[in-house]
Amino acid sequence: MPPSDIALSRLQNQHIDGERFQTVKDVVKWMGALQAQDPQMIKWAVGIRLPGTTENVIEEAINRGDLIRTHLLRPTWHLVTAEDLRWILKLTAPHIRTSMRSRSKQLGLTEAVYHKSNYVLQKTLEAGKHLSRRELVAELQNAGLPTDDNRSSHLLLHAELEGILCSGRIKDKQITYALLDDRVPACDVPDRDESLARLAEIYFTSHCPATIQDFIWWSGLSITDARKATEMIKSGFSTEKIGDAVYLFPLTFPGKISHTHSIHVLPAFDEFLISYKDRSASLPPKHLHKAVSNNGIFWPVITHNGNVIGTWKRTIKKDKVKIEPNYLINPGKEVRAQTEQAFARYGKFLDKDIEY
Repeated sequence: MPPSDIALSRLQNQHIDGERFQTVKDVVKWMGALQAQDPQMIKWAVGIRLPGTTENVIEEAINRGDLIRTHLLRPTWHLVTAEDLRWILKLTAPHIRTSMRSRSKQLGLTEAVYHKSNYVLQKTLEAGKHLSRRELVAELQNAGLPTDDNRSSHLLLHAELEGILCSGRIKDKQITYALLDDRVPACDVPDRDESLARLAEIYFTSHCPATIQDFIWWSGLSITDARKATEMIKSGFSTEKIGDAVYLFPLTFPGKISHTHSIHVLPAFDEFLISYKDRSASLPPKHLHKAVSNNGIFWPVITHNGNVIGTWKRTIKKDKVKIEPNYLINPGKEVRAQTEQAFARYGKFLDKDIEY
């Protein structure tokens, strides 16, 4: 495969281009988990992979509990199907907790503090309650627990990793918190080796072509675990050296890439960029700082055949959404026109008119 086809292959395997699914749940299950740091943009991350769907349809899936937003990988928020949450969480949570120990110690968050916080949060959310972050932090403060200097974020994150909290229904356009047991019934989960293999298989199938280094980055697993997982699935995958890197491809990979002329307006933190350690196939290093901030904020981007050609901002109004594109290159009249068509699809997703 020529290096220029890597980005096109990823567009098709992530279902931004090519074959489509029937439901939002199908999209998220295929991807395994989608980074959901921005609770508004994650809805478009699903929507762009399911043309014709709307923001309301995705919100309904979240409200039903079909899709859950919680800390799952690296750690940061991810959107995952309810049936995949528990086995992934059991696999990844121990490593995340270990990585948090040093910062917890700096903040004075001892095991006793976490234990008390977990108890307060569980009691607060009993009887099927769905409460906002602000409401939960107020309860933690009333219980005498420290919430300053980002301590509240650590307390909530720890409760998610312990399987106590997860996302609840959407209230005033914000995702609330609820008890995990109320949202996702307890179930048997695979053993650790099977879970490692399953996570690797999902990633290398839905995100291909990708390298082991990409998988280590995306999963947040240790190098040892990631290599073990990749070794366990090797019978179902082939490898190919492209440039200086070795990429994995599922044996079901068609091989022939459809060279379509495609324009996409991707959301902030989309898997198309953030799920790879090496993003140079779509984003040349000279433009990296224009699409990714120094502190790791991935801005919404415009892609042409998988290559980042610009970024964009939005301002939501009552009946409209104002779009401000910022091109990294001179795209030409035809590409500009197609980009406006892509933004029109985004407006339809939001049920709002587009203005510039």
